[in-house]
Amino acid sequence: MAAEALVRLAEERVDHRFKGLPPDADGLTVAELAGQRRNLFTGGFTTPVLALSAERLEHNLALMETYAVRHGLSFAPHGKTSMAPQLFWRQIERGAWGITLAVPHQVRVAREFGIQRVFLANEAVDAVALRWIAGELAADPSFRFVCYVDSVRGVELMDAALRGSARPVDVVVELAAGEGARTGVRTEAECAAVADAVAGVGTLRLVGVAGYEGEVPDADPARVRAWLRRLVGLAVDFDKAGRFAGLEEVVVSAGGSAWFDAVAEVFGEIPELSVSVRKLLRSGAYVSHDVGHYRRVTPFNRVPEEGALESAFRLWAQVVSRPSGEQAFANAGKRDAAYDLDLPVVEVVRDVGTGAVRHAEGIAVTSLSDQHAWLRTAAGAELSVGDWVGLGLSHPCTSFDKWQLIPVVEGDGTVVEYVRTFF
Repeated sequence: MAAEALVRLAEERVDHRFKGLPPDADGLTVAELAGQRRNLFTGGFTTPVLALSAERLEHNLALMETYAVRHGLSFAPHGKTSMAPQLFWRQIERGAWGITLAVPHQVRVAREFGIQRVFLANEAVDAVALRWIAGELAADPSFRFVCYVDSVRGVELMDAALRGSARPVDVVVELAAGEGARTGVRTEAECAAVADAVAGVGTLRLVGVAGYEGEVPDADPARVRAWLRRLVGLAVDFDKAGRFAGLEEVVVSAGGSAWFDAVAEVFGEIPELSVSVRKLLRSGAYVSHDVGHYRRVTPFNRVPEEGALESAFRLWAQVVSRPSGEQAFANAGKRDAAYDLDLPVVEVVRDVGTGAVRHAEGIAVTSLSDQHAWLRTAAGAELSVGDWVGLGLSHPCTSFDKWQLIPVVEGDGTVVEYVRTFF
């Protein structure tokens, strides 16, 4: 099923739907275009065009694979970062236990491409979606699905939607990261009440606890570790109360892309329980990494001996206007570049005449319009109308969602693959 679905992606026809691709490639299949191994700069691509570095992508995949193994963690990377089935499978081939997702639509995409283990890091109370999930579980005994629950009312809604289902839906109680944080149960007593509600219905099965440390208010290493120890303590208390009786394993899960070093440390302290514990890490932004938010907060900055992630995205735009010595405009804007956390960073300039690529000195993005990047240029900055600027991007989650077919580019500019996204 997975192989057939991925083949269908390769057989999809290239046309006007896909930004930046060569106009003369219309009608080719994605596989045929990839087989031509065109050059990103001389092969007919138009600007703006987003490129994913083949070498840096592979580096990041390998680094997190070895990190998870080194720390005894299972890995279910958050797929909502990319929503790219090809990348889902590359992560699974590199040892990932499964894929984490955020909403039922994303689960449908994952199932279409044969993903067998899905962790939904969110509550699911939509009756239509729950009945669809129940149908997937009934039709495929090997499909594993786990989602959050954080209220007695949520349990009631899930139970009403799932009555008559062939298999119970596995749930983990979500512990909130603190007062004023996002979703999740605020106190351990309330967690017990939610667990009691789950035990009282036949449509759900409690399999563990989970949460997201990235929502800890005023997060710092001490606060994050303190919350993680609360999460571990909740699992221990549930086990002592017999809530995990009859299970083959318990899931304890956390881990965004900012504090997975703390997750690894505290999960390493989990004591022996009555059943085995799957310590499930969910970091997802590592695939492409970035030049802004995640570069600043990556745990590898705090523990450099673990390695370093590399920014794998570069958005190429063309200078279309140079109205003054202090200002220029490129043809990529909010519709093309992530901007919700940090503005793009001008990394390199490719000379339109010679093709030479140089470091971008004295050039900065100051704001984005819908289709323009506002560039401030310092005195003496070398930049002309027609030049291409290579922009580093922040926040992978809102980079992938703007591009449906992304060229994967080797260091010499050769495009070797195209990644299809579904948002």
